[in-house]
Amino acid sequence: MTTSSKFLFRASLVAASVAAASSAYSAGFALNDHSATASGKALAGVAASNADISASFWNPALFVNAKETTVFVSGAYVMPSMDVTNIAANNAAAAGGTAIVGSTTNSDSVDDTFVPSFYFAKPLSDKTVAGISLNAPFGLSGDYGDDWAGRFHATETSLQDIALSFSLAHRINSWASVGASVQAHKAEVVLASAVGFVGREGDGRIEADDTSYGYSLGVALEPIKGTRLGLGYRSEVDFDFKGDVKYTNVTGLNAALTGLGQPNLINTTVSDSITLPSVLTLSMEHDLTQKLIIGFSAIKTGWGALDGLNIDFESPSTQGNSVLTFGFEDQWMYSTGLTYAYSDKLTLRTGVAMDNSPVTDKYRSARTPDGDRKWISVGGTYDFNDMTSATLAFTHVMIDDVSVNRTNLTEDTARGKLKADYESSANVVSVAVNMAF
Repeated sequence: MTTSSKFLFRASLVAASVAAASSAYSAGFALNDHSATASGKALAGVAASNADISASFWNPALFVNAKETTVFVSGAYVMPSMDVTNIAANNAAAAGGTAIVGSTTNSDSVDDTFVPSFYFAKPLSDKTVAGISLNAPFGLSGDYGDDWAGRFHATETSLQDIALSFSLAHRINSWASVGASVQAHKAEVVLASAVGFVGREGDGRIEADDTSYGYSLGVALEPIKGTRLGLGYRSEVDFDFKGDVKYTNVTGLNAALTGLGQPNLINTTVSDSITLPSVLTLSMEHDLTQKLIIGFSAIKTGWGALDGLNIDFESPSTQGNSVLTFGFEDQWMYSTGLTYAYSDKLTLRTGVAMDNSPVTDKYRSARTPDGDRKWISVGGTYDFNDMTSATLAFTHVMIDDVSVNRTNLTEDTARGKLKADYESSANVVSVAVNMAF
């Protein structure tokens, strides 16, 4: 056993909030499918759209699209695919060390995910609308399993962020509207990895949660008839996660650690502070003809606020903090799309998008194997009558191939080296029903 292998017990029980293992749909771990209407055109023009109330996720001023009491229910089924190959792990972050035995390929580490959204709008007057919405702004779910060679870096990771929003939108005049919302967020994380060292392995699992609050602001303009502009901002959300770490199969490991003069692994409480990023959306729509609309969007996500994790294993544990640097950078998504009124009842949509990843090559990890994305989307809405419509959308996401090369970072002394290549993609089917009363 090498000196550095003694310290592999400080498992990589971190980064649940940014592990992109199953977030193959959107860059980082954002979930961008909050509206089948918007997804059908790759979010093009979404913050300026007059189609329905679901665009209020990006711009709360667009609740003014409701002329009567309206319910919009949307759901997206995300089907990611991720093949991990050429996996090589070593129990020493420095030179030398021993290879960690385990599977060198992995093709079932990501899970299908359902992303629901709900919107309710109630006009209070001819100019003011109250709205309620329920969304999952960020989330992921993935599991590498316990047998792959990179298990000291990650096994299971999941995140669920649910946001309940209360909004007011007001039409100032015939061409300008404003809106705002307050949001209550409930977030839960689960993260796990192998702990110990070669020949003396156990498992560690963290579960933590917190409740926090955020807000959004928006403005929608139509300065020239047929040309709509929109600006929406969703704030950062600060979480102080608290939870428990539980270890299994560590009896023999703890005996070995005692013999090495190292602290034992014991179940205890953990904490860490995490800031989920802000989102700024700029959009434009223009009516090319009475039937054809072109739209554009630029969406900036403030990923730089997520500088890393520093999980504190609280008393009575003597285990040192577990640290993972993200090195995230603020990034933009750009999209353009078309909406075509095929008939009085059927509207068709299509769009393309470039979605840039916040992950840098230096700090890409098994929990953040993220690459730039390209979207191709199609969709349509069928109006059954003046009160009810149904929307369907399909998006194919192409993700750049990336490599994890964790071979020269001091913070990996406890995890060892890891190299792996990733090939990923995703298909997303979205369905929505809009009802007015």
